[in-house]
Amino acid sequence: MKVQNKNIVELLKSRSILKQEVYKKTLKQYCKFRKIIEAELEAFKEEINDERVRLKYDDNGDFETHAYVGSDVLVFNMHSNVFTFPDNSSIWKNSYIEEDKERGYFGVINVYNFLADSFLQKRMNDAGYLIGRIFINKDGHFMVEGKGELGYLFRNIRSNQFNEEAMKMIFEISVKHAAEFDLHTPPYQNVSIVNVMQIKSSTSSQELKTGKRLGFKFQYEEEKNI
Repeated sequence: MKVQNKNIVELLKSRSILKQEVYKKTLKQYCKFRKIIEAELEAFKEEINDERVRLKYDDNGDFETHAYVGSDVLVFNMHSNVFTFPDNSSIWKNSYIEEDKERGYFGVINVYNFLADSFLQKRMNDAGYLIGRIFINKDGHFMVEGKGELGYLFRNIRSNQFNEEAMKMIFEISVKHAAEFDLHTPPYQNVSIVNVMQIKSSTSSQELKTGKRLGFKFQYEEEKNI
């Protein structure tokens, strides 16, 4: 029994220390990423001399950054927990991970795309979309899961370092994706019936749900790609 207890204690110590290392590395990189995002927005302002193009940076606490770009807002959110993958995931067959299983634990930065007006007008019912997830391990190596270019450009975790160049590229691709992802009107039957409260409140807080695809298109695309 003492041997088993000792093994459990060692496991708890090693796993806790590992997760703290991953968290610390992710937070350090995220803080750098925030500065890159702010600098990129300032660079855009110098190139785009038109006040109608919204370019604004906001922090929402220590773990969330809002980058307003035109009619969109990109939300970069660092999760406070550390994650790994299921045992049957292909990640464990990656030679880089096989060499050191601790490399398979990651901090996560989620990238969401919302309409800017959803935030500015506090339209709490509006939909946003996850366009990317950045996974960072204890060594500062990373990979990205996501839509469009984010889904295939950053898959080689062995060679990917989450440095300034990578941060700029991920931000610029995210901006490009948001700009190209246009607002579509929903099917008529989906918005043909509303209640009195929705109409009355929509004049002040726009509670009629709005999103770039209002759910139906994006979900269809996801199902189609499975």
